[in-house]
Amino acid sequence: MSEEENKNQEEDNKELNKDTVNEEVQSDSEVKVEPTTEDRYNELNDKYIRIHAEFDNYRKRTNKEKIDIITNANEDILKDLLPVIDDFDRAIENNLTSEDLNGVKEGFNLIYNKFSSILESKGLKKMNCKGDVFDVEIHEAVANIPAKNKKQKGKVVETVEKGYYLNDKVIRFAKVVVGQ
Repeated sequence: MSEEENKNQEEDNKELNKDTVNEEVQSDSEVKVEPTTEDRYNELNDKYIRIHAEFDNYRKRTNKEKIDIITNANEDILKDLLPVIDDFDRAIENNLTSEDLNGVKEGFNLIYNKFSSILESKGLKKMNCKGDVFDVEIHEAVANIPAKNKKQKGKVVETVEKGYYLNDKVIRFAKVVVGQ
């Protein structure tokens, strides 16, 4: 039992030491420290501050987007109306030297039709009121006149200023004369 036994015994001791060290490491890793109330408070407070900052950034971003939408809302329609302005410029320039009155009238009618079609494509519709029953929701009475017959009583006899809808919403009431 000399050298060979000593080597075997040393190897056994080394294995025992390794096992003991492994057990200690495992027991240390298994022992978990419960977070204190202060740690939990700090964690929740940090989450609250982050969420508050995120919400504040969201609010600022949406406000900026609203302002951008409002300032650029008319850009689309104005771009579509620029050709009409160009047509008017050309018509005015040609009218300085033109002797043809019918040509001038035709030119302005074409420009008017182009202008109207652009507005209609954007959702603008004219009100056709003459002969309709007076409705305070869409009409503004500027005058009352005696009706020529009973059929005209309470109805729109004449339109002084046209009314307009924008996508089925009244944007300008029709100014009308009503029969009494």
